[in-house]
Amino acid sequence: MISKEKRLGEILIDRKVLTADQVQIALLEQQKTGKPFGETLISLGFLTEELLTDILAETLGQQAIDLEQILADPQALALIPKELARRCAAFPVSFDSEQRELIIAIADPNDILATDRIRNHLGKDVIPVWRIAPRAAIERAIDLYYGRELTIDGILRELAGDKEAVARFNLAEAESFAHPIVRLVDAILTDAVLQGASDIHFEPESAFVRIRYRIDGVLHQVRVLHKRFWNALIVRLKILSNMNIAENRAPQDGRFGLTLAGRPIDFRAASQPTIHGENFVLRILDSKRSILSLDDLGLQHDNLLRLKRLLTRPEGILLVTGPTGSGKTTTLYSILNHLNNIGVNIMTLEDPVEYTLPIIRQTSIGETSRIDFAEGVRSLLRQDPDIILVGEIRDHDTAVMAFRAAMTGHQVFSTLHTNSAIRSIPRLIDMGITPEVMTGNIIGIIAQRLVRKLCPHCKEPDAGSPSVRQALHLEPTETLYRPVGCDHCRGRGYIGRLTIMEILAVDSGLDELIARRATLRELREYALANGFHEMASDGLRRIREGITTWEEVSRVVDLSGYH
Repeated sequence: MISKEKRLGEILIDRKVLTADQVQIALLEQQKTGKPFGETLISLGFLTEELLTDILAETLGQQAIDLEQILADPQALALIPKELARRCAAFPVSFDSEQRELIIAIADPNDILATDRIRNHLGKDVIPVWRIAPRAAIERAIDLYYGRELTIDGILRELAGDKEAVARFNLAEAESFAHPIVRLVDAILTDAVLQGASDIHFEPESAFVRIRYRIDGVLHQVRVLHKRFWNALIVRLKILSNMNIAENRAPQDGRFGLTLAGRPIDFRAASQPTIHGENFVLRILDSKRSILSLDDLGLQHDNLLRLKRLLTRPEGILLVTGPTGSGKTTTLYSILNHLNNIGVNIMTLEDPVEYTLPIIRQTSIGETSRIDFAEGVRSLLRQDPDIILVGEIRDHDTAVMAFRAAMTGHQVFSTLHTNSAIRSIPRLIDMGITPEVMTGNIIGIIAQRLVRKLCPHCKEPDAGSPSVRQALHLEPTETLYRPVGCDHCRGRGYIGRLTIMEILAVDSGLDELIARRATLRELREYALANGFHEMASDGLRRIREGITTWEEVSRVVDLSGYH
């Protein structure tokens, strides 16, 4: 049987990373010292630990992980003692309590003795998921994270016991995990991501700092810290975000990425001067939660079928409308994912690019970019695209270029700020797009909102008021549900969100009405007579199904006409 050392040596020779002589020397040295073969190669200076890790990961079909970019998970650290971690050259990265999966970075996944020791310690209740990392990085992580307070409450107790810790915080310590302020910021980021937050707000007041998470579209206060922490906290946040720490009188933007729960998480940062100090907001960009398949968007079955039919149209423009935070970007990314394959050229213009997608060519438009949306579309048309995404139609020039792309045989997707699908027609006219240009070039218009879903673990039956029951056309035996609150939903009564949507498919009859500048009332009457369902009716169906509540739908859609 060929030893694993020889197999690795042959791979390194085949890749022309090492010569046969170097491998032979390493094998002889390994026999003499008893050290692992990879460690021997590194100690001889034949290759770096990072290169060896990458080659091992690719060869074994394992993922490599950068331990310098992770946020420590106290739950994971509690599952493997420090002594066992050091003996096995393994580091627990993150623990998924629902799937019972523990992601573990290990120097050598072929070390059967080490992996068996860890499996025996964990038992059958926890599933180890291996990632490869350099031995030195694992040893640094073990020294860095074990034995330190990692929870928000624990770190605050540590700071309360060391009154000088905040005063001692300086630039030299702003990168050191040993300082509790650094760990406090990391713990807040971890907590926000694990709670499913989309944004973190740090809001200084005259005597304290308020910390709020936006979860399922609603802000929740999670912490109030003494104002003495704020200067140190914002220095750490600005360093992470690559901002100028000396500038506190002008707004700044930044971005950074970390690995949390075994997956990459991006954070988009923005600071804003206020009378009590700089306000700081972090947008959490988690591709696992935000890039979904069309089937996972939670659409009503008929809306899903209608959307898929629109996507079969080979050319024209499809608009997604709604206010900020209504899920337009998620819908557009889901559409691109649905259409994405090696046989089509998809190109995007975004402000900025939030999530990277395979194969798709993405361009970021912003203050630092030399092009705007209109010029960007003009440039994209020279790149032989099949499908174009324009992040937002903001002005006349962008609208003209988007329709020009649609008129020249491309599928074009974009967003527009209007309250309903039908109102997009007069909005485009206001932007200078003539009805003649619109006719035959609009595939359809989607308007959408996000509403919170009732927690299935604690929701309770509720009779509902007579007016609500009448609006919903409920039978006497039918019931509604109300939120209660439990451990699963952290006492909120709601968990997760779903999309309520109206999809206006533009057919020849609607084209004719647009061409002769029909009124909004005429457009609406025609659409309703031809199978169009308004967003409010989609929301009402969700209430009848017991998925959400009247109060939640009326928070985002005007239901006054149904009451």
